[in-house]
Amino acid sequence: MIGVSKLYCGAVEASDPLRYGRMSKDLPSHLLQFSKDKKPVVVWNVTQRCNLRCVHCYSRSEDKSYENELSTDEGLTLIDDLASFGSPVILFSGGEPLIRPDILTLIRHATKSGLRAVLSTNGTLIDERMSLALKDIGLSYVGISLDGLEKVHDSFRGVKGTFEKVLRAIYHCKSAGLKVGLRFTINKRNFQEVDGIFDLVEEQKIPRICFYHLVYAGRGADLMNEDLDHYQTRKVVDLIMDRTLDLHKKGLAVETLTVDNHADGPYIYLRLLQENPERAQQVIELLKMNEGNNSGRGIGCVSWDGAVHADQFWRHLSFGNVRNSTFSEIWTDPNDEFLQKLKNKKKFVTGRCASCQWLDVCGGNFRVRAEAAYGDIWAPDPACYLTDREIATD
Repeated sequence: MIGVSKLYCGAVEASDPLRYGRMSKDLPSHLLQFSKDKKPVVVWNVTQRCNLRCVHCYSRSEDKSYENELSTDEGLTLIDDLASFGSPVILFSGGEPLIRPDILTLIRHATKSGLRAVLSTNGTLIDERMSLALKDIGLSYVGISLDGLEKVHDSFRGVKGTFEKVLRAIYHCKSAGLKVGLRFTINKRNFQEVDGIFDLVEEQKIPRICFYHLVYAGRGADLMNEDLDHYQTRKVVDLIMDRTLDLHKKGLAVETLTVDNHADGPYIYLRLLQENPERAQQVIELLKMNEGNNSGRGIGCVSWDGAVHADQFWRHLSFGNVRNSTFSEIWTDPNDEFLQKLKNKKKFVTGRCASCQWLDVCGGNFRVRAEAAYGDIWAPDPACYLTDREIATD
């Protein structure tokens, strides 16, 4: 996760996370990416069921019942373990998490246990009553998926009218006093919508937007050819920086982030070297604290059936199941060779990643994307758009 507004617009200084000692338990939510201990933010896919059928779904969800999902009691036990382990955030995802009948019970238990609870949703089930209930139980943030303006979004989601439901959900969340933001997955079918999405953010006064680079996993694996080429990616990241800065100059302090491609960090730094060298030095210090991709270390995933993964894209590889061992035991198992390699993956990456001058701030980027593209977990990430000259150490 790369905070464009934090880095490029100067919303965070290198001294800010240092003020809290950089420990997850002490850091405010907007500084968690700079933690030292990298206690895992855990994505819990509470259900596989979804009322939509999105073309980029990594969980291959459908609107039907699925067997073997964790029960309420099993979920409460999982939450207790995450709280005692020191995980700073639990992200309730799916499928569509609001379909699960006990979702409010689970979120309430998480917040009472001291966890920051976050919801990732398609927004179609958030009405006034639901937004007030989520606010009442202490939910920290609602991230609503949006793939473009009306025509494009409805096409991606497979159900007409979902765009209007997203706008209503945003309205209800804001009215209830819930922090709300957008989640936008970039690909060839919608990258030309980015400008319009920023217009929407400005018009609706939406305080946060996350732009996700495409990860080839789940149904997304079928979209490998839908990923942007490197030139297009650079243009989009430039546009995100430009529009974010424009909003900040207008006094609209929108929090803008990019996710799932840590080449964005060095790219922002290299641009700032030309525009604002003094700020660039602050940015490189913050990027060193961020450490880039943290799959298997600073982020983890628990599937609907209890399987533990390095992140929400590693469906085909599990380190264990919370029905047999606690998440904290699985996550710290010194005998799991692959998990330990992921925690130290900079030692194992090959090719241009191994010799890249930005390895310490990128973290080796997404191994699951390299595996999907080349059949080799340690191969270079095909989505890295930095040139050979930009990554050269001399």
